[in-house]
Amino acid sequence: METHLRAGIAIFNAGEYHAAHDAWEDRWLDLDRGIDDERFLHGLIQFTAAVHHAYGDNWAGVHGLAESGAAYLADLPPDHRDVNVGTVRAYLRAVAADPEHVERVRPPALTHGGATVMPEDLEFPAAGVAAEVLAEEYAYDETVVERAREFGRADLEDGRTTSPFVTLVMDFARDEANRGIVFQRLRDHVGKREHRERDVEGLFE
Repeated sequence: METHLRAGIAIFNAGEYHAAHDAWEDRWLDLDRGIDDERFLHGLIQFTAAVHHAYGDNWAGVHGLAESGAAYLADLPPDHRDVNVGTVRAYLRAVAADPEHVERVRPPALTHGGATVMPEDLEFPAAGVAAEVLAEEYAYDETVVERAREFGRADLEDGRTTSPFVTLVMDFARDEANRGIVFQRLRDHVGKREHRERDVEGLFE
């Protein structure tokens, strides 16, 4: 839960309002309806959607999402899962009362453990989630990023202190300006690793 939670928070704080919910959606769908964590993730998803629609001037959508998002978060502690739920809830209630509130007041940053989490703050597991979400958002080959995450995890489990896959996946999540170049390097490394593994498998056939 925390890995996906932090990934979505960091993506939101980087201004990726549309993509942020993808980091939470699979976890939300797996939860029993009505439990605290289900309502928590549902409320955050509605919050990010409301902000996204605000930038598209979809005021009817903003009002409905803000109203329902505030309702999902209504009975949760203000710091549920160490996230600033109380601040988000107050913002959503203000937007539900007046959708044009979003033009006067910027949406609050999401915090975790009292800190505003950005992509550069993510460790490899959460950066990997963020990288896959951003690959989907910007139409990169998600399979390449998924394989790179797998190879990075395998390298760490083997006790390696460094791995090009870990470094490049984290760079893909963090470095918007150079994301295309990073992806090319990721694709090259993945291709070489897969080729090497096929060669090794061929020795034992």
